[in-house]
Amino acid sequence: MLVVGAGPSGLSAARELGRSGIGPVLVVDRESEAGGVPRHCHHAGFGLQDLHWSMGGPAYARLLARRAEESGARIRCATTVAAIAPDGAVTLVGPGGIDVVRPDAVVLATGARERPRSARLVPGDRPAGVFTTGQLQQWVVAGLPVGSRAVVVGAEHVGYSAVLTLRQAGVPTVAMVTGLPRHQTLPGFAFAARIGLRVPLRTTTRVVGLHGRGRLETVDVEDVRTGSVDRIGADTVVFTGDWVPDHELARRLGLACDPATLGPRTDGWGRTAHPGVLAIGNLVHPGETAGMAALGGRAAGRRLAATWAARHGVRTFPRSAGLTLTVRPPLAWVVPSVIDPADPPERLLLRTSSFSDHRVVVARQGGTVVGRHRLRHSTPNRSLGVPGTVVAGAVPEGGPVEVGLV
Repeated sequence: MLVVGAGPSGLSAARELGRSGIGPVLVVDRESEAGGVPRHCHHAGFGLQDLHWSMGGPAYARLLARRAEESGARIRCATTVAAIAPDGAVTLVGPGGIDVVRPDAVVLATGARERPRSARLVPGDRPAGVFTTGQLQQWVVAGLPVGSRAVVVGAEHVGYSAVLTLRQAGVPTVAMVTGLPRHQTLPGFAFAARIGLRVPLRTTTRVVGLHGRGRLETVDVEDVRTGSVDRIGADTVVFTGDWVPDHELARRLGLACDPATLGPRTDGWGRTAHPGVLAIGNLVHPGETAGMAALGGRAAGRRLAATWAARHGVRTFPRSAGLTLTVRPPLAWVVPSVIDPADPPERLLLRTSSFSDHRVVVARQGGTVVGRHRLRHSTPNRSLGVPGTVVAGAVPEGGPVEVGLV
């Protein structure tokens, strides 16, 4: 078995595969160390969802890597997958040169990245001091100077993570900016930032200009309701969120991608339409927390191991038998995007593009309601988990299933 990506989802899947004893498991990652994004985040809060206790990011990353290795999986870092051939041969490029392996199955867990300023079309000068969260974390870990006053663009979980990283670097956050009417993180996080760190939150606003000669000097922030523009003095701006999957390898392999998530289309167990290839984690649902990605990787690893033991081969998802899942606004996307009525997923993950008082998820097939479920919240940029039973009433011959809120 080959797992591509040594982040929380890949390491968790590798551990389950290794523990099953179904064969050798190799994990490869292009970074110099295993662990993914958490190894750059020194604040606490990692492990709450999957381990049920809180720890710092680097410790969390080391624990996941150690558990994967203790299960029997091998981790090879600084290694890139150059190609996956039609016959299943995988070409690896690393410090030792070129290597070709022939795994029984490939699990893609390449994760996601934040869009940079250029992809967000923010006008202005091109000064130093403009970061994504990932760039900021790497600078702080390396001990490089970040700045003295920062504006954070985004008020979801990762935006508050950026505030904590800036605090670690000794940089105060003078404003958080979000185009939505309120924050999208847990109330406790928002309260701690507003009261404890004295970070002002500017809602229904957007960054419309960056100015500076050599170094960022000011940030223009527009109120989207009135059109008025306020200029904030800051030498650092951090763009957070707005995730896009690292799907280059999946696209080179020819995997069909969902137009909403931009990740590979999968069923509820991570299976793609390509024989022997699975896709998991933030590659298929960009922007989830490390804990959510780890839980998804754990479930996919167990499912693959059980399927392999029962059939001695990967049960690929047949295109002809799959029902497409679609969403109705304000829902933005649903994962999985394909279901097998005979083998429904354990759960669906949804995202909404706006706050809504409608909290009942309804699945319809051909105008007929096949399931419903009540949500605890309807918050943008946060997971909306729904039991897979909401689509269990769909029938193979009934056509696509649409998921909406009422």
